[in-house]
Amino acid sequence: MSPRRRRRPPRRPAEFHVDERWAVSYMDMITVLFCLFVVLFAMSTVDQNKFEKLRNSLATGFGTTVTQKIDTAMGTVVPPAQANKEAQGFANLDLALKEAARLTALEKQMNQKLTALGIAPDVQFQIDQRGLTVKLVGSQTFFQPDSPDLTPRADKVLDAVTPAIVPTTLEVSVEGHTANIPTAYPTGWELSSSRATNVLRHMVENDALPPHRIGATGYGSARPVNADHTEAEHEQNRRVDIVVLSDQPEAVRALIPEALKALVGQK
Repeated sequence: MSPRRRRRPPRRPAEFHVDERWAVSYMDMITVLFCLFVVLFAMSTVDQNKFEKLRNSLATGFGTTVTQKIDTAMGTVVPPAQANKEAQGFANLDLALKEAARLTALEKQMNQKLTALGIAPDVQFQIDQRGLTVKLVGSQTFFQPDSPDLTPRADKVLDAVTPAIVPTTLEVSVEGHTANIPTAYPTGWELSSSRATNVLRHMVENDALPPHRIGATGYGSARPVNADHTEAEHEQNRRVDIVVLSDQPEAVRALIPEALKALVGQK
């Protein structure tokens, strides 16, 4: 009779040790590293076209300069220098519009006073890059023949236009001109300079224009406005220009004529 076999006791499940939890984090780290190396391997063979599109798209947000244009749907890159230039251009145009409006308002103020006195036809106005020019044209209207002395009509014109200039901070250049023909005066240079100086003195001494804001120059017959052949043309060149100078930077002043056209077009 064979002996009875003893039954083996059932195996107990393996106990979980707390100090083995590190294995879970370790496996997660291994998985992340695996993904990283897969990505690095995929990037080792770059599609240049796709890479450029990605680069330009990212550059749109960071302002990176590129050397070529791309589809706007993919993101258009504006180089910082170009962006600054365009922004400055818009700023200059805005300043030019404001300056043109200021000079136009100044002209309107002068013209209203001249019209009220009935002497508006004696004066011509011009707005350009320099500023506002008030033209006293015709020596017989404003000066004695071959003389720098102002006529009573010239005094009225100056008393009408100068008060509009005084409250501003703008500087004034008074510029005398003559026709290219002989005069009783020694030279056209001296005649034009004397007339400009007398206009300056009247504006300062009679109309309170600050002397540090005004200067006088004589150009003689060097800057004619026409061919200067006929008597009518000579009369146009016998003039004194009162130039109210714009105080804006050169880049802004260069845009004043275009800004003036825009203002006229809005009316």
